Parts: sequence; C-alpha cells; structure tokens
Amino acid sequence: MATALRNVVVVGGSYVGLSAARELANLLPATHRVVLVEPHSHFHHLFAFPRFATTPSHAHKAFIPYTSTFTTSPNPTHHLLLHARALTLHPHSLTLDRAWHGSHTLPFDYLIVATGTHLSPPGTMPTDDKVSSVEFLRRYQKGVEAAREVVIVGGGAVGVQMACDVKEGFPGKRVVLVHSRERLMKGYHGKLSALVRGRFEELGVEVVSGSRAVVPEGGWPSVFGGGGDGEKVEVGLQDGRVVTGDLVIPATGQTPNTGFVAGLEGADELGSVVNPQNEFVRVRPTMQFADGRYPHLFAVGDIADSGAHKAAKPGMVQAAVAAKNIASMVAGREAAEEMSLTPAGIHLTLGLTRNVIFRNPNIAAGETEPYIELKDDGREDMNIERVWTIRGVTAKSPQDYHL
Repeated sequence: MATALRNVVVVGGSYVGLSAARELANLLPATHRVVLVEPHSHFHHLFAFPRFATTPSHAHKAFIPYTSTFTTSPNPTHHLLLHARALTLHPHSLTLDRAWHGSHTLPFDYLIVATGTHLSPPGTMPTDDKVSSVEFLRRYQKGVEAAREVVIVGGGAVGVQMACDVKEGFPGKRVVLVHSRERLMKGYHGKLSALVRGRFEELGVEVVSGSRAVVPEGGWPSVFGGGGDGEKVEVGLQDGRVVTGDLVIPATGQTPNTGFVAGLEGADELGSVVNPQNEFVRVRPTMQFADGRYPHLFAVGDIADSGAHKAAKPGMVQAAVAAKNIASMVAGREAAEEMSLTPAGIHLTLGLTRNVIFRNPNIAAGETEPYIELKDDGREDMNIERVWTIRGVTAKSPQDYHL
C-alpha cells in the first residue's frame, strides 16, 4: 500500500516563493512533496509592469506559464501547483478559498510564507488571470497616451521608472513626480537620488518634493476615466501646495500580504507573529517564525521582518536558507542555516535604454562609496525573452508569448 506524501507548503509563487518551492523540490526526500499555493494563473514578472503599463506591444509577455515549476526536480510528478488563495493559517493546516480534493483545508508538516507585498496598480495586477491582466495593462497604456499632464506620486523605484519611461516615450507631455522627502529612492545612498535627479533634468521631469501627498478617500480617479476629457485632477500636499494634472499614477508604499497569518490561533494578540509596527512576520535568522511555538513555520522575502533589504535577490537567498533548514528538520536535524545581511542594491531603469546598477557601500567591509554602473544597453521589452528562458519556458515564436 502506497504511503501518502507529506506536504511542505509554500504560500506565494512570485520570485521568492517560486525559488523556495524549487529549492525544496530538489532537497526533500521522496516521502515529501511541495505544494505551491498561488492564485495567479501565470507567473507575474512584476519588474516589467511599470514599463509595459506605458509602452504598447509587450503587455502579454509579462505573464509567464508556470509549466516548468518542478520539471528539474528529482521527483517532478510528486509536487503540485495549487491555484488558490490562502485565507487562514492554522498551526498545521491552511484554509483556501477554493476546494482541493473536496476540502478547503490543506494540511502540512512545514510551511513557508512568501506572499510579499501589494503595490497600487499598475505595480501589481487587480486580477489573477492572464487575459484580464493583459487587458488591464493595455487600457492603462491608452490612458497614459491620452493624458497631457501626468502626475506620479511616489519617488521609489516604480515612480522613478515610470516617470522616465513616460517622459522619454512622450516628450511632449508634462510629467511631475511628487515625493514626500527631498531624497528620492529611500533606503539607498544619497548618490542614487542625485543620479536620478540628474536624469530627470535631462528628460524634463519635474519634481515636487518635501511634503506628503494627501490621498483622497477612495483614491484618485481611475486612469481609464482620465486623459482628454478636459477635467483636471488635483493632488494636494500636506504643506498646502497643489499639483494638477489629468492623470495621477499612484506609486507609493507597499502593503504586506499578512492578513491570513495575523490571526494564527490567537497567537498574535501580543504581536508575537506579526510585528504591529510594520505588519511583517517576525523571523529568526533561520527564517523560522520568531514565535517559538511554530518552529515549522517560515517566512521569506518582503513579508519577513528580517532587517534585510526588500528585493528579489536577498529574498531568494532567504528562500534557500529556509529550504535547507526544512530539509534538515525532515531528516531529524536542527535548523542551522542562517541568513546574512548584505548592502541594498538595485538594477534601476532610467528610460527605455538607460539603466544603472547601484549598490550601497558595505560599511562592515570598510566601504564608504556606493557601487555605480551606468549602462545604456536596455531594450524596450526589457529583455523579456531572457526572463522566459530563466523561468524555464522557451518562446519559439511570437505567438508563444500569448500562452
């Protein structure tokens, strides 16, 4: 009689969660299987969304089939991709929004939370399926094209990249970026802010900084209702200044996707699981939940209150740490792998071809200056073919990008 496989669940199939699932599938014995819980029908290449929301012809390429998720593992048929959304986390089970084997309850031995954060569209998509998401981006493109004056609220990576793309793609438009601080790109050395401001001057992007925008109740009017109708939208600042345009693109903040974790059997009444100050999951260096009652629960990537820079690369390193620790625990050993903190870095586009690789100085190693590599080798489609290949899917013809 065949023995039932034991479940190791990963919640969230973006960059970090997918990396964790693949690591686990390569490390776990044949007695265990990975169940990747992800509501989206396709892998969302989030880094392309700001570009593809303003540039036509490529929207459908940002959504990549999950068909190769486990193909390189020793037991590829053991593992599952479950298209569902996590509703409630319990100590040894997960409640889903859709049935699996006739039940909404998914039992597990170990679980990794890799649900990341939510951005305002177009930073993230409001729908789960590819067709609707592609249509959303195409409608966004038309709204941007129709607008005469574009106001972008937020001076982080999404805001900076969209400001450069819109102004370079439509030089005749007025583009204004509103940011609460004087320094752009919070979390990075000041030289990145200076570099971005210099690029804005080249392109003609205006910057209004030093005061936070006041978000109206219900948000600003949808991009789909703006552009060309003659109505102006006002963006009020806390210091009384007002910026007007006929299209407002919100690019502020990240909302942690911890709703399904926060009520873990009442354990969070004192904030032992989710940090009430920032809503991220408290973790140890092993990526295990900090609450000692749950050594079999892990959190990695943007959702983890780890002290690490919130980006895909350090998140994938954390995914490897968690996967190795789970494999050790399955084998009866202790979780001994620990994450290490590294300086924040980013590959930032500054227009259709201009881009920069920037890394903060490693103070612990005695560095005082950041690493800066300016490049002009970008492509309008952001080398999307390479991204598909990295994800294990080869597009042999243009039509394959519609899969």
